[in-house]
Parts: sequence; C-alpha cells; structure tokens
Amino acid sequence: MDVSHFHHTPFYCEENVYLLCKKLCDDGVANAQGSDLFVVFISNEKKQIPLWNQKASKRADGVILWDYHVICIQITQGGSSPLVWDIDSSLPFPSPLTSYVSETIRPSFQLFSDFNRLFRVVHAPIFLCCFASDRRHMKDSDGNWIEEPPPHETIIAEDGTVHNLNEYINMSVAGAIADVTISSVKDAVFSEKHGVVIKENQLEEFIYQISLQ
Repeated sequence: MDVSHFHHTPFYCEENVYLLCKKLCDDGVANAQGSDLFVVFISNEKKQIPLWNQKASKRADGVILWDYHVICIQITQGGSSPLVWDIDSSLPFPSPLTSYVSETIRPSFQLFSDFNRLFRVVHAPIFLCCFASDRRHMKDSDGNWIEEPPPHETIIAEDGTVHNLNEYINMSVAGAIADVTISSVKDAVFSEKHGVVIKENQLEEFIYQISLQ
C-alpha cells in the first residue's frame, strides 16, 4: 500500500487513524465492518512516550517524544503476522507487528519509568461509532490553533458526543490489565467503549490472544 493514498494531517493522529480505518474498510483491505481492525492509543500518565522511526523526528534514529500516538493493528488470516498501520512511521507501510514493536517500541531499550508506555486497544467498529473530536485540544487559551486542523469536518460520535479524546488518551498503570490471557479481558476489547489498557510488554501477546477469538 502507498501511504500517500491515506489522509494525513500532522499532529492529528487520532483523526488520521479514524479515516484510515474507514478507507481500509471501504477499499476491501479490511472487513467491511472493520472487525479485523483495532485502534491503539499509546500514552502514559506523564504524557511523554518515546517512539522510534517517526517521520516527524529530526534525529537519524527517528526517535521522538510524543504526548500520545495512535496506530491501527489489523488481524490477518492464515497465521500471518498482524499488521501495523502507522502513517507517521518511516517503516514499511504496513509493518508486521513483531518488527514494528522491535523497531518503534524498542522494548529492549531501558527507559526511565516516566517514559514507560501504555496501550489502549479499542475494537475499530466501536471506535468508529463512539469516538468524537472537535479539536479543542489543539487550541491555545485565546482560541488560536496550535497546529493547523484537518480540512474535513470534525468527528461527531453516533450518540451526538462532540469531544471525548481525553477518555482515550488518559490511562494509568493502575488501570492496566494484569493478565491479558483471561477470557473476560479478551471479551472486553470487543464490547467496551474504551477498550482495555495494557502494558507495553503485553502488546504482542494480547493481539495474539484476541486473534484467536
């Protein structure tokens, strides 16, 4: 897939992924309802997460410190590796989950605890119905844009909610799942509006577990 075929507005990764999921469904790359797609918010309590191989970085290794980031993971059939769709990444698009974790998350890299990342995994069909953003988080105290907004209309949830981004990006270690192999945890990601929060060393295992559902 050519990444240029997908809409991208810098610093609006949540809206980019929202539109990406819709396009994958519309183009037949994903299931029509998006049942094979999962939206993953990456952040932590301090809102400072290092990720590597990001296009916005000015460093050779592509590392950058985001307050949060959003990607899409697609479960594939036939035992193939799940795929990560990250429009902001300089890695192949899409990338196998294993290589994405290795090259972008870099779990082997020792971080101070303030930089440890958490992942909120939300089933795409739920996300597409429930997510909303009026972009208020991108305005300063005087109402001026911090970063230029996308050209399309703001995203309104099916129930009329106009903004709930903070409900997705706010996460804590205390709220993270301890054991991702428990059936109720795997079921929760298919039913809970805000999905489930897991720790960074659990991401691959959790995706593997839900791929068996």
